[in-house]
Amino acid sequence: MATIKDTAEEWEIRASETPFVGNKTSVRTDDVVMPDGSVARRDYQVHPGSVAVLALDDQDRVLVIRQYRHPVRQKLWEIPAGLLDVPGENPLHAAQRELYEEAHVKAEDWRVLADVYTTPGGCDEAVRIFLARDLSEADGQRFEVEDEEADMELGRVPVADLVRGVLAGDLHNNCLVVGVLSLVAARTGEGLDALRPAEAPWPARPFQA
Repeated sequence: MATIKDTAEEWEIRASETPFVGNKTSVRTDDVVMPDGSVARRDYQVHPGSVAVLALDDQDRVLVIRQYRHPVRQKLWEIPAGLLDVPGENPLHAAQRELYEEAHVKAEDWRVLADVYTTPGGCDEAVRIFLARDLSEADGQRFEVEDEEADMELGRVPVADLVRGVLAGDLHNNCLVVGVLSLVAARTGEGLDALRPAEAPWPARPFQA
């Protein structure tokens, strides 16, 4: 059986403009040549990329955060995550920073759990989801939060409860859903120690080790 794998490809772009530039993201409009030779206009959000951390403790609980998300008008249970603020930034370093800033936790064992495009039909955001194990309280002062993060709640929830919540339609955050179900799939497959190393190549967001 042939390997099922996404492949790089880029269709011709006749024209491109950026009608909106925001603080972290922008909107781009490309005129793309279709296979039949016609030209179609495609609008999409340009995003720097993100990292997320499924932090698993020794009691088989996942560290979760409850945070208000204005676009969907809900408080969502999520796993720690954040933007790749610096172009070319090592995603592992960014993930370690987010785990410290959002949960004041550090981890000794890091693996890549999954790489995903969140909404490839309308945004180029790529997210690398890490598995972090061997957790402990971080040293130093807690990071000062602001805006929505000032209202965050922290918790630790058993993996089985999160799986039930996802399948019941009670949990919706993309990184939490992908992370938790990938964790379960990895366990039933070759095991967590067979996951990719923390600094495995990431073609969607190349970085320097």
